[in-house]
Amino acid sequence: MSTPNPPPTPAAAKPAPAPVPPPKPAPHERPEVRVISHCTLFYWWPVWACGFIMFVITMWEGHQMVTVPPGTTAKFDGPPFEVEGKKKGEKIVGKLHVLELPPEKELPKDPDHPGQPLQPHLRMSESKNLGVVFIAVLLLVIIITNVPMRGLWSAVVIGLVIVLVLLFAWLKVWDTIFTWVSWLDIRINAAGYLVISVVLLVLWLVTVFVFDHRTYVVLAPGILRVRREIGGVEDDYDTTGMRVQKLRNDIFRHWILGLFNMGDLIIKPAGAEEIHMPNVWRVSKAVDKIQGMLQIKEVEAAPKTAP
Repeated sequence: MSTPNPPPTPAAAKPAPAPVPPPKPAPHERPEVRVISHCTLFYWWPVWACGFIMFVITMWEGHQMVTVPPGTTAKFDGPPFEVEGKKKGEKIVGKLHVLELPPEKELPKDPDHPGQPLQPHLRMSESKNLGVVFIAVLLLVIIITNVPMRGLWSAVVIGLVIVLVLLFAWLKVWDTIFTWVSWLDIRINAAGYLVISVVLLVLWLVTVFVFDHRTYVVLAPGILRVRREIGGVEDDYDTTGMRVQKLRNDIFRHWILGLFNMGDLIIKPAGAEEIHMPNVWRVSKAVDKIQGMLQIKEVEAAPKTAP
């Protein structure tokens, strides 16, 4: 007699998965506005930019500089020569151009090859205008960054320059000036342009993007933090009743060298001394952000009315 198979035992019930806790809300980041005040080295970008341009032009021209003792004369009627031309059977005949040294004078010797003269290798432009332009840019930047002219003085200087240009043209003084300038011969070799430009560019990058960011103003709702010097402590101010003012009245610094984006910022905390932030990049946007931050503070401080 067969016995019936026992009914299958039900599978063990799997435990229900533990509920996943909801993700924690991200911490609320307090909005803030950071304003950087740059030093006057920011305005020196035309110097290293012009230097790189002069370096490229000098290298592209390919002319070389020769160092000779005083009294050396250049002559076209040197020894005759005859060389083959580019075409087959073509002969080119002429006279060598030579530099004639005075008696008992000699060319500089090559330190790596004793007994042989030093061969020309320094690159220098044939035109003297490159050095004159570079020096003019350098001197103008020095004057503009060290003698600030604001407001009416900027307009007076520009008007005076225009009047002098027209007056010199009417009196025919420009001919005399151009004759004098033609005697001015300033030459810098390619290595000089390159070294000056590279050193200035490195200093400019380190100053603008590293050191200038160590002195700042940070505005958050209700508080203003100010660091006036590298490594100094931060001063805190209450933003209640605070006012801000921008100045863009230096045409040469703020508009020309500042590429139409620079300006000075003045922050006036209530009951405290004014905070001057010179040479602020995109000063108009900085003022708009500060005004928006002050409005956030006013909204938070406003009493809430019951519904």
